[in-house]
Amino acid sequence: MKKIVLLISIVALFISCEDTSKKKNIEEAAKIPTLALAEFDAKAGEFLDKEIQVKGIVDHVCKHGGKKILLVNDEGDVHIESETRFDDAMVGDEVTINGIVTEFRVDEAYLLKKEEDHLQNHKEGTDSKDVYDQKMEKLQYFRDSMKVAKVDHLSYYSIDYISHKVVTKGKKEAKKEEDKEESKTTE
Repeated sequence: MKKIVLLISIVALFISCEDTSKKKNIEEAAKIPTLALAEFDAKAGEFLDKEIQVKGIVDHVCKHGGKKILLVNDEGDVHIESETRFDDAMVGDEVTINGIVTEFRVDEAYLLKKEEDHLQNHKEGTDSKDVYDQKMEKLQYFRDSMKVAKVDHLSYYSIDYISHKVVTKGKKEAKKEEDKEESKTTE
């Protein structure tokens, strides 16, 4: 009898620990702020180096390595970067993504370094005169933007990927799954 009571007590302890851990995970997930894409650029600085959640449609997976995606909706967009390759099949999926907000800062020191690099590439023949001129125009655009905004730097925010959940499959992928189900029923 004592063994049965002891066994029931141990099982109850495991169940209560599991419930507590599930509650903690739910509470932690609830603490992660959700940022609308429409407000991402304006508010991202407040969440620098912190985890946030965003929701949108995967518009593009970078063809040069697949480690970047563009998440969009009617109000805005955000770039998501990952250490690993994203699946090309994600294009069109509506997803919720968790990640860390990062900043790429363009300031005068950055622009001077880029000018130096572009000049060196042009001297070595890596860049033609036209390419060199285009790159220099872009640097001038950044300088003009900082001057108009009366700031000493420009901030470009993105998200370092942690995880995602598919909310809705894209039309292309949903059609494939529908076709699979249809072929199973006709067999």
